[in-house]
Amino acid sequence: MRLSLLAIGRARPGPEKALTEDYLKRLAPMGRGVGIGPARLLELEAKSGRREDESALLLERAPQGAKLVVMDERGETPSSLDFAQKLGRWRDGGAAEAVFLIGGADGHAEALRERADWVVSLGRLTLPHMLARAVLAEQLYRAASILAGHPYHRE
Repeated sequence: MRLSLLAIGRARPGPEKALTEDYLKRLAPMGRGVGIGPARLLELEAKSGRREDESALLLERAPQGAKLVVMDERGETPSSLDFAQKLGRWRDGGAAEAVFLIGGADGHAEALRERADWVVSLGRLTLPHMLARAVLAEQLYRAASILAGHPYHRE
């Protein structure tokens, strides 16, 4: 199952961008053996800055038939194990791709949240968007390691 991160805004060079790229790079070999990944990051620019326009752009760029995961502060807060198991169930159920949608500063339009297969929060803390990308990338790597039975994740 391929993975995509579709995000509003472009990351500037810095530690958050480097960390995101590092975890996505690590994911490729770890996930290969368990059918998760590789992952790609696609950064999108919405001209208006309105969340409805940004949500429409994210949806437009999401591959047809992909599982849609909306990253939103009002979503579920799964454990890392729950996160990995959900991806594993989708993979085992024949999903070809899961797409993680990261909105702009004002979040997502309600219509996009309603369309989602899963609405996920990274926790109750407010994170800068570039740091949220890095945390999500790490959790995708962690999910692949859990599914592979690798000792990276400890309970």
